[in-house]
Parts: sequence; C-alpha cells; structure tokens
Amino acid sequence: MQIDQLIQTITIAAIPILFAITLHEAAHGYVARYFGDNTAYLQGRISLNPLRHIDPVGTVLLPLMTLMLGGILFGWAKPVPVNFSALRNPKKDMLWVALAGPASNMVMALAWAILFKLSAGSPESYFAEPLMGMAVVGIKINVILVVLNLLPLPPLDGGRVAVSLLPHRQAYQLSRIEPYGMFILIFLAITPVLGQVLSPLSKLVENFIFTLVGI
Repeated sequence: MQIDQLIQTITIAAIPILFAITLHEAAHGYVARYFGDNTAYLQGRISLNPLRHIDPVGTVLLPLMTLMLGGILFGWAKPVPVNFSALRNPKKDMLWVALAGPASNMVMALAWAILFKLSAGSPESYFAEPLMGMAVVGIKINVILVVLNLLPLPPLDGGRVAVSLLPHRQAYQLSRIEPYGMFILIFLAITPVLGQVLSPLSKLVENFIFTLVGI
C-alpha cells in the first residue's frame, strides 16, 4: 500500500474505529455504575474521550495492520475496570454489564449503515464518497466487535454472559479459564481458526443489518 493510500485509509478509518472501541468500553462502565459499581466512574473511564481507552496495540497497531494487510478488521481498548462483587446482584447483573459493550456496537453498526444509505443516495455530494468509506469501516469494525466479544471465552463479554447464565459449578469452572483467555484468543487469531469462526457469523450479522436498513 502506497503512503498516500495509507494516509487516506487511516483518515477514513480512524473515527469509526475509535468510536467503536471507546463507546464499547464506556457502555460497560455506565451499566456497571447503574447496577452499583462505581469503579470505572471513579477512574474516569465512563468517558467518550478516546485517550482514556486507547490501548497502543489493540486500538492502534492491530487495526492498522489489518487495514494494510487485509483480513478481518478488529481490535480492542483498555478494558474498563468492573468490580463484579460491588454489583447489587453480581451473577445476575454481570449479564447486563457484559452485554452493554456488544449492544453499543450493534447500535453503532446500524447507525453507520443508515449513514451509508443516506450517502449513497446523494452521490452528487462532495462528502458522499468519504462518508460511504467511513460507514463501511464503521459497519465492519462494529460487527466484528459484536461477534468477537460474544464468543463464550472469558474474559470476552460472551464468556461473562455464559458465567452469568450457567449454574454455579459450571460457571466457576468456565471462569477459571479467564487468566488464559487472551492467550487463547491470540493463538486463534494467528491461525485460520478465528477467521473461520468470525467470517460467517459477521456476514450473517451484516446481512441482518442491511435488511433492517434496506440496503
């Protein structure tokens, strides 16, 4: 990829990627506070300021590399701290705290799809083409974050959802995987396995969004 193409790609992709990752984490903190845990609030993490959530590798380097090299576009931010024991009903409330992040990404994916439709309907506009490009990135990154985070692997949100829903014994056994979860995810990411799992699921979610919006 040439330098000018790279700069153009970064310019178009930066806003949707930062919004996707920032709002995901802020949503976790906001819902955790609603259910009684003020940890994220006291640390200033319930914020739309991307600087409070950026992880140099997951928010900058990894998305940039996937944009340059192709493949599945994904990344992560610094996890919002949640003290689950401070929630009013820890096992039950964990479900809603975990779902808040993917839910925010689903809403954003829908919003970007609407923007894409509006931009495509105004081809004479000077801003139509860059907005469409930005919307495409916004849809892709948010859909990937929905699907990736709902995988039932702690510490991903899907793992916490599973822990919340499973009986106590099975929930405890699954939660013991959490210290190794990110290593498992990184291993899957450098093999074809993660892509083979995420690609069809992401396509399914994208098609659902396109149907809702009428694209």
